[in-house]
Amino acid sequence: MTRLLFWLALVFLVIAAVRSKLRQMSGPRQDDQQPAPRQQQRPAELPTEKMLQCAHCGVHFPASENVPANGRDYCCAAHAPH
Repeated sequence: MTRLLFWLALVFLVIAAVRSKLRQMSGPRQDDQQPAPRQQQRPAELPTEKMLQCAHCGVHFPASENVPANGRDYCCAAHAPH
């Protein structure tokens, strides 16, 4: 029984490998050449924000959340010196 399962699994793997190789050799399909509708409605580019590193713990955080103290940047008031 185990030999039969082994040969069935082997045949399945060989068929899957052959199908994969044939798809790869056939080139892109027509569906792959056209961008998805979701990609067409995407905005041009979203604005990015500068990231800073906390002087206490080293975590990176957006500059809008900065807690400056003594000329250094901190991620929260708890990490800033009092």
